[in-house]
Amino acid sequence: MVNKKVTILGAGESGTGAALLAKAKGYDVFVSDAGTIKDKYKAELEAEAIVFEEKTHSMDEILGSELIIKSPGIPESAEIIQKCIEKQIEIIDEIEFAFRYTNAQIIAITGTNGKTTTTLLTYHLLEQAGLKVGLAGNVGHSLAKQVIKDEYDYYVVEMSSFQLDGTVTFKPYVGVLLNITPDHMDRYNYSLAKYADSKFQLIKNMDKASHFVYYQDNELVKAGLSSRADKGARHAVSLVEETANYFDQGMMYFDQSVKIAQEETSLRGLHNAINMMCAIRVALILELPEDRIREALKTFKNAPHRMEYVATINNVDFVNDSKATNVDSVKYALGSFNESLVWIAGGIDKGNDYNLIKDSVNAKVKALICLGKDNSKLRDAFHEQIIDLLETDNVKDAVRSALKYADAHDVVLLSPACASFDLFKNYEDRGEQFKKAVLELKEEFESNAIKQ
Repeated sequence: MVNKKVTILGAGESGTGAALLAKAKGYDVFVSDAGTIKDKYKAELEAEAIVFEEKTHSMDEILGSELIIKSPGIPESAEIIQKCIEKQIEIIDEIEFAFRYTNAQIIAITGTNGKTTTTLLTYHLLEQAGLKVGLAGNVGHSLAKQVIKDEYDYYVVEMSSFQLDGTVTFKPYVGVLLNITPDHMDRYNYSLAKYADSKFQLIKNMDKASHFVYYQDNELVKAGLSSRADKGARHAVSLVEETANYFDQGMMYFDQSVKIAQEETSLRGLHNAINMMCAIRVALILELPEDRIREALKTFKNAPHRMEYVATINNVDFVNDSKATNVDSVKYALGSFNESLVWIAGGIDKGNDYNLIKDSVNAKVKALICLGKDNSKLRDAFHEQIIDLLETDNVKDAVRSALKYADAHDVVLLSPACASFDLFKNYEDRGEQFKKAVLELKEEFESNAIKQ
């Protein structure tokens, strides 16, 4: 037995999972959370007789540890982390800890945008092909908790830059890097280079047996690779160049032998072409049968709030893309449609450069509805080019106004380009309120139609 003192900082999904794995491996476990621990996690800790505290950090207890496993949300600059660093206590992430106790093959997926879609699709392809596969990481499932029983041959793991920062020996069998665009700049001292370095932690420990799948058209990915030595087999995916894996006129090509039409899948848009090609490339690396891949692509259902069709009212489609919290995401969303758009955007601006989407907006957007408390930056960026522009801080008003602006066969697209915290709890809450408002409006229209 290990009998080594470990402190878990943060008792959410990852922290509780790490605590349970540490207990199972014989560690002396202490859990400390500066906030309130949810009842379901308290129950799990109590069931294993794990000592925990909430709403405080007992400094002496924590600094007496030989290992710290911290929540990804706790920055290195936090006082408690700085004190642990001063004491030269090893500090890692839950995924790094879990990796040390599994022999399963890890497929790790990161990128600024598209992580969840690609992770869920990759998992779906493997699971539908009959592999013993687990789903973990930033999608809300603790890898450490699953490693206690370790029943899978593969784990598909969504990883944020914060989670990658906490890795030391972590080495995925397949690593996927979708893109790098400015995000979380406050966490990285407003240095894009530091943020990119965090993403490239993914391939730091790769060897000749490893595989690296990446979107080569992204400039920051390309620049990062040019300054790094080869680590494992590289598999480039492209929308513009005929590599081994490329996209052309609606068709995805792989190794000059496999081709799959995007229209035969459940996902639309160029951004999802990238996501799908990366997931399919992983499936081909694992030698999954082509017919099983094709069938699984047809049955895949994406997570909510990602280009999610909601309803059609008066021949106008409403699409919920609330997860699009930066300009790069919106660029792909706008590019997914040939129809005229009524665009709903706004919230807390994250340092957006709207020049990146002005051409797309000019070409496709007939009306803009700014949904936020302070819409000044968004309004100033587009007021000269969009005649129909409305400001509101009410999602129901936004939905009703959007329908008034729309003609038959137009699309109303919620793709905010901004964080949600001015009016909503999070992007999920924003998306759910949007969907509720759309469905209420649809019911009202149908009720009036019956009366008439």
